[in-house]
Amino acid sequence: MSTKVPVQDAIREALDKDSRLPHPSEVAVFVEDGVVTLRGTVGSFVQRITAVRDARNVPGVSEVDDQIKVRILDPDTRSDAEVAGFALQALASDSDVPAELIDLKVTDGVVTLSGEVSYQFQSDAAYNDVAEVFGVIGITNDIRVVNP
Repeated sequence: MSTKVPVQDAIREALDKDSRLPHPSEVAVFVEDGVVTLRGTVGSFVQRITAVRDARNVPGVSEVDDQIKVRILDPDTRSDAEVAGFALQALASDSDVPAELIDLKVTDGVVTLSGEVSYQFQSDAAYNDVAEVFGVIGITNDIRVVNP
């Protein structure tokens, strides 16, 4: 007996219950042997990572293939320079992030983080801070963790 339908139903239920996803039906869910593929288009990067995390937390899920896209914002809404400014401010405001060691570049709403930190939680915190910045549609985390 396949576990496809119960896992798919559980993921769908998790997405439907998550208040951070205003339109959970925007995300299509496909399951094959514990591998989940998420497809669709959502309104923000935070919504994208929320859907992926919700799916990963469902029992029976071994892997999540994230194919979700973030709607491209109206270019007049926030420029790459503005996104970079807000992202840098978010990093500087987080005591877990050594902001002076992290560089970032924004191209068409996609932020690339780089630099070296001492601990994985610092890299994770930087990623999470930038993910919440309005206008971010993707993140490449090239921050290296280098043990002192």
